[in-house]
Amino acid sequence: MVTVALYNLKGGVGKTASCVNFAFLAAQDGYRTLLWDIDPQGSASFYYQSKMKHKGGIKSLIEKDADLEEAILESNYENLDIIPADLSAKSFDVISVEMKSTKKRLKSVLQPLHKVYDFVFIDCPPGFSVLSENIFHASDIVLMPIIPTTLSVRTYVMVKDYFKEKDLDLSKMMCFFTMVDLRKNMHNEIMETLYKDKRFFQNYIPYLSDVEKMGVYKAPVEGFAPSGYAAQCYRDLWTEIKEGVLE
Repeated sequence: MVTVALYNLKGGVGKTASCVNFAFLAAQDGYRTLLWDIDPQGSASFYYQSKMKHKGGIKSLIEKDADLEEAILESNYENLDIIPADLSAKSFDVISVEMKSTKKRLKSVLQPLHKVYDFVFIDCPPGFSVLSENIFHASDIVLMPIIPTTLSVRTYVMVKDYFKEKDLDLSKMMCFFTMVDLRKNMHNEIMETLYKDKRFFQNYIPYLSDVEKMGVYKAPVEGFAPSGYAAQCYRDLWTEIKEGVLE
């Protein structure tokens, strides 16, 4: 089982849209796939029209002896299951306190799923927290979407520094560009510079209206515009990521 966390320190960078589309593409490739929406905004759950059925929310899912499988729902797509978000911000305050005792609580919670799924995608909340540190330890890949702008590059550097400070495995951190507009000189220049960092995949996601329409259709791009350019960009990037992860 490969656990992939979609993460960024800041919001509004296309993190959730990418998580939703990669999970769909993995399932379409025949991989048994689970998407766990841990972002309290619940956007991935919204796209997949799923609501948490498990009483007690995420707090009960990370407790000792918790059964994560009880919270798993089937999606409307073959090979793709989802654990919907808990929309209670209060729950996240509680689990942050409880997780301080161990940095690997989430990893142990996921352990029983290793024979059930090929891929687990985690849609992470933004920011640094006890929860995010748990997610980093639990994940094989921390996949970070980056807009090629000055502030996003600053965020990228901050996340790298955080990994070093917390003694996290920096080789887990992989990045791709999103919301790219090649008409802008800044985007071209930043991409050219950061591509020298081997952490970045070559394929990228442009700023496209079909990605924004995911909220209208409540579906991954392939679900409503499979022949569009956005769908092709996600397919190309997923193929590159998949090859990098599974090689």
